Amino acid sequence: MRSSAASDVYKRQFLSYMQNVKGRSENTVNEYFISLRTFFRYMKKHKGIVDENIEEEKIAIDDIDLDFIKTISFNDISYFMNYCISTRNNGAAARARKSCAIRVFFNFLYQKLNLIDYDPSKGLDTPKLSKKLPKFLSLEQSIELLNTIDGKYKERDYCILTLFLNCGMRLSELVGINLTDINYEEKTLRLFGKGSKERIVYLNEACISAIKDYLPLRPNGSIKSSKDKNALFISRNGNRISPKTVQWLVKKYLSEIGLTSPNGSTGYSVHKLRHTAATLMYQHGNVDIRILKDILGHESLSTTEIYTHLSSTQM
Repeated sequence: MRSSAASDVYKRQFLSYMQNVKGRSENTVNEYFISLRTFFRYMKKHKGIVDENIEEEKIAIDDIDLDFIKTISFNDISYFMNYCISTRNNGAAARARKSCAIRVFFNFLYQKLNLIDYDPSKGLDTPKLSKKLPKFLSLEQSIELLNTIDGKYKERDYCILTLFLNCGMRLSELVGINLTDINYEEKTLRLFGKGSKERIVYLNEACISAIKDYLPLRPNGSIKSSKDKNALFISRNGNRISPKTVQWLVKKYLSEIGLTSPNGSTGYSVHKLRHTAATLMYQHGNVDIRILKDILGHESLSTTEIYTHLSSTQM
């Protein structure tokens, strides 16, 4: 193998293609990178390129070139998937992510670049994932959560939680909201979801009221960066509010109604508020499952259909 930057070009091309052409989100592309890094580190051990006793984190992969990639067979990939079970103790979800990254990578080299004679990942099975019913807050708990909000930033925090509970948006979508994304006349909000896909959600009176109560208190004069001047939610440091700050404040208020500890990761979280919004829309708002799919920004209806199983389970 060559130890040069050129030998890393195929991996970089692949990651760039997934983000810029296929429109995958930054998080998804990063997961692809981590999965492929783990895969190639294993391959170097498996094929005797490095000592098998070396720590995985110390194995570099920037020297892996096309000649090495061409030596990888279906059996090699199968050995890796077994390694993920026996040594890494990966669950079905983690193994599914790795197998997906491997399949997409080899398909890219085979179909898009025509650099390999065959796709060694063809026929690789994806681990079957069990569909777990999402955890969510009841209507009463949601109201109690909103009633606990207090403090110096209570208008901002109330607006954040109100949007989560009424619109079912993702954390990244909420953090990315700009003032210009809100249309008060049509009562709509523009969101940018996974892969920067744009969608429009409608705002009810609770959301409109929460936004209008917060805006007069938004720290317009203390915003530090010009790129953050259009951000809806501003932190105490004068920047666009960060995902970590939102996660912290949500956990703080959830802890006050006994659903998690301020420093703990168990129980409920920001993403559970998205599940809560979807569940309340379906159960109490009689929202059709196809409309709910569009509201949540799901690509597949099967992802949304999990909410149809909640009522019968509760009964």
